[in-house]
Amino acid sequence: MAEGRRTGKALAVRLDSDGDVLLSGPALRQLKADADIVHLLVSPAGAAAAALLPDVDEVVVADLPWARECASPPDSGELDRLLDRLREESYDEVVVLTSYHQSPLPMALLARWAGVPRVVGTSDASPGALLDTRVRRVPGGDDPGVGGGHEVEAMCAVVAAAGHPRTGDNRLCVSHSGPPPGLGAPYVVVHPTASAPARAIGVERAGAYAHALSAEGWQVVVTGGPGDAGVGAVVTPPGGVDLTGRTSLRDLAGVLAGASAVVVGNTGPAHLAAAVGTPVVSLFAPVVPLERWRPWGVPTVVLGDQGSPCALGRARTCPVPGHPCTDVPARQVVDAVHALAGDPHGRSVVASLVGRGAR
Repeated sequence: MAEGRRTGKALAVRLDSDGDVLLSGPALRQLKADADIVHLLVSPAGAAAAALLPDVDEVVVADLPWARECASPPDSGELDRLLDRLREESYDEVVVLTSYHQSPLPMALLARWAGVPRVVGTSDASPGALLDTRVRRVPGGDDPGVGGGHEVEAMCAVVAAAGHPRTGDNRLCVSHSGPPPGLGAPYVVVHPTASAPARAIGVERAGAYAHALSAEGWQVVVTGGPGDAGVGAVVTPPGGVDLTGRTSLRDLAGVLAGASAVVVGNTGPAHLAAAVGTPVVSLFAPVVPLERWRPWGVPTVVLGDQGSPCALGRARTCPVPGHPCTDVPARQVVDAVHALAGDPHGRSVVASLVGRGAR
C-alpha cells in the first residue's frame, strides 16, 4: 500500500477462539482508522467475540480445517463458499492475524486464488509468492515460543507492517449491555472453567476460592459456559449467585463490567474482563507464555508456578498429575483480590501484589 493512501475494503483474519479474537481488537481499530470498510473472518469458535468488537463492519464466519483442533477432512463446499465470498467482496487487502504457532499460508493461498491484490501475515516459513509483506515475530531466527511481545502488540505490528499507522490506542474494547440488575455490590466473579482444561482453575480449587471470598464478605458470582451448570452448583458458596450456563458472551461482559475483580484461569473470560476494564486475578497455567497471553491493560495479579514442567507445552490437558502449576492457597487468592479491589467493607488494604497487564 502506498504511503498516505487509505485502503478501501480490508479483510482481517483471526481463526481462533473468543479470547484470541478479543485480543485482535486494537489491531482492528488500527486497521479501521486507515480503511473505509473492515470485515473480520473468524471461525465458529470466535464468532460470539467478533460480534462484540466495535471496529468491525461485518463478521464473516467459516469453519476452516487448519483452524480446528482435531484433524478432519476439508469441507470442499465450505472452502468454495469462502472463495466465492472473497471474490464477491473484492477486498483490496487481506491481513492475516495468527499466533506464533500458526501459519497464515493456507488463508493467503485462498486470498491469492480469489485475486486479492495484497496479502500480509506473519510467517517463519518461506511464503513464496503468497505474502506481499512477510512479518517475522522474532527476527533472525525461528520463534521459540517466548519473546516477540504480547499477542496484542504482535497483531498491531502486523497491521503496521501492512502500512497502516499505529493509532496509539491499544485498549481492548467490547460492546455490552451492562451489569444485570439484582447483583449485590460489591461482587467478585469466579470463573472455574476453560475450553482447554489445562488452563482452567479447576472445580475444587475454584470452590475453595469462592468460599474464602464469601467468608471475607464478598458477594461471589460464579460464571461458566452452557455445559458448566453442574460446576456452578458445586463452586457457588451459600449466598452466592450461580450464573453458569445462563449468560451469552455479551451478557457475561456486562456481568464482568460490574465486578470489583474476576478470578479466572488464562482463558477467554480473562480477556473479556480486561476488555471491560475489570481487574484480573489470573491463575495462569504456563502451558502458553505469560508474556504473550497475560490479561492486557488492566491491574492484574498473576498467581501460579510459571516454571512448572508443563511450561510452554501447549497441552490442552495438563500432563503433570495434580495440575500443580495453579495449586494456589485460597488465602493468596483472597489477598490478591484485596490488593486489586480493596476490601468489601471499605477498609484500607495495602496493594503490594498489584501488577499491570501489558499495555
